[in-house]
Amino acid sequence: MTIYRPALTFSAIFFFAITLGLTTARAADDATQSAFKTNCVTCHGPDGSGSRIGKSLKVADFHSDDVKKKTDAQLIQSVTEGKNNMPPFKNTLTADQIKSLIGYVRELGKAKAAVK
Repeated sequence: MTIYRPALTFSAIFFFAITLGLTTARAADDATQSAFKTNCVTCHGPDGSGSRIGKSLKVADFHSDDVKKKTDAQLIQSVTEGKNNMPPFKNTLTADQIKSLIGYVRELGKAKAAVK
């Protein structure tokens, strides 16, 4: 019986790489969700439709066509520099964190808004 060690080694490395990739992606998702909860939920609400406070400040609803039609660069600019009642986050969040948050905002915008 012949054992193909290169194939076995490749399989082990491939499995490890996939597992590491999934773990890293999950950690990134957890970090992004944590950043959203820490910095955004107070005004934008957990689903992006706006909290009671946020609605009084006229924050953007992530489910709105207005937000959906904005480019990622426009949203990144708004978060980085602030806009209207939203403060700038350039000194609070890294560029990578802001970029991840925009991805999360896009996902929230796809989900059905909670009925309130």
